[in-house]
Amino acid sequence: MRRTAQKILEEWKNRPSRKPLLLYGARQVGKTYLLKEFGRTSFESIAYFDLEKQADARAAFERDLSPQTIVSNLSQVLGHLIDTSKTLIVFDEVQASNRALASLKYFCEEMPNAYVVAAGSLLGIAVNREGYSAPVGKVETYTLLPLAFDEFLDALGFGQMIEGITESYRLNEPYFLHERALELYRSYLLVGGMPEGVFAYSESRDYGSVARIQGTILDLYIADMAKYAQPYETARIIEAWKSIPAQLAKENKKFQYKTVRSGGRANQYEAALAWLEAAGLVNRCVQITSGQLPLALHENRDAFKMYLMDTGLLSTLMHVRPAVLLDEAARKELDGGPLAENYVAQALTAQKLNLAYWVSSGKAEVDFVLDLGLPKAVPLEVKSSYNVRSRSLSVYREKYEPLYAIRLSTKNFGMEGRVKSVPLYAAFCIGAENAQREAL
Repeated sequence: MRRTAQKILEEWKNRPSRKPLLLYGARQVGKTYLLKEFGRTSFESIAYFDLEKQADARAAFERDLSPQTIVSNLSQVLGHLIDTSKTLIVFDEVQASNRALASLKYFCEEMPNAYVVAAGSLLGIAVNREGYSAPVGKVETYTLLPLAFDEFLDALGFGQMIEGITESYRLNEPYFLHERALELYRSYLLVGGMPEGVFAYSESRDYGSVARIQGTILDLYIADMAKYAQPYETARIIEAWKSIPAQLAKENKKFQYKTVRSGGRANQYEAALAWLEAAGLVNRCVQITSGQLPLALHENRDAFKMYLMDTGLLSTLMHVRPAVLLDEAARKELDGGPLAENYVAQALTAQKLNLAYWVSSGKAEVDFVLDLGLPKAVPLEVKSSYNVRSRSLSVYREKYEPLYAIRLSTKNFGMEGRVKSVPLYAAFCIGAENAQREAL
């Protein structure tokens, strides 16, 4: 299964000044598979250690943190010598050992030519936890996300469509396989980008088997909340997590604590939301009060929307039935807005774009406002169907006069009075160049 991250890892390997790499990512997004595949295809060998499961590997860090001693100890664990010039060394589930995490500093300083990657499903939680020492300035970081729609296309055998979609996006010309691409987009809303679910669907085209896999993943996430959060936080984390579908189903999608629980307040759930973000399970979209750059100067951090990191999991939590989403007549009765907006947030996050939305005196709201490296920010509106009328986008354009605006919908590509019409399936094109620049 091709992952865009493979290219990022290759660039890291070939960079003379590289530092040890910290690979973040939620559970089940494919970190272990990616690293093993990277080791298999790009190195003579891989020295892989699961620090959660292997007590002897954890013990290798207990005394001396010098890289020479650690490599010697780990060679004894493996039963053969680790050649650091030809071997990818992987510390998986590194959050299980604070000393392993701390050792990355010494690998950077004393053994810079070694190829060391540390990964963990709850790494973001660990580095924020009291007693854990993140080697700031001594590591590079990368976050692995679920498969984006272009990766999904490739996994299903439709990789040739990516070039055609990208070219139509660049030229603002209709894509001739528009209807087929929309069908695949709707499948992606159901399947999402969790690798196990994508693989199952690519083999069987059975949404039922995908739903069972997604259910298991969701159960694992709840188990992690109970196992790794502080006991007094667990209930609130679970409550906040389970409220997200309802938050997105509201007409006003701003996160409201009272939707979590009647009478809920910020001071009760701020830590819970921070935990979910650190675990990589949600993406936060912050409200801005002005479309002027830099957008960060106009953030209202008290107002935000929360999206699930994978739209397929959201479909499962919302109990969306394939028969409804995939049937044209039945689909008209479905409120597809939350799924479409979550999908776009997921796509933009994959492109390393900061999520922000704009409001004006409560009378107008633009779903996303993007800094694409242009003189002015670009407003982006999401429509789940062919109906694209919008007063809010017009209000924003009159106020800030952007070079152009983007409207995502089920309409084909085109340009209408500086509004760039982009089909929902092409969301992966919007910030592709930006993602390349900021990958590591």
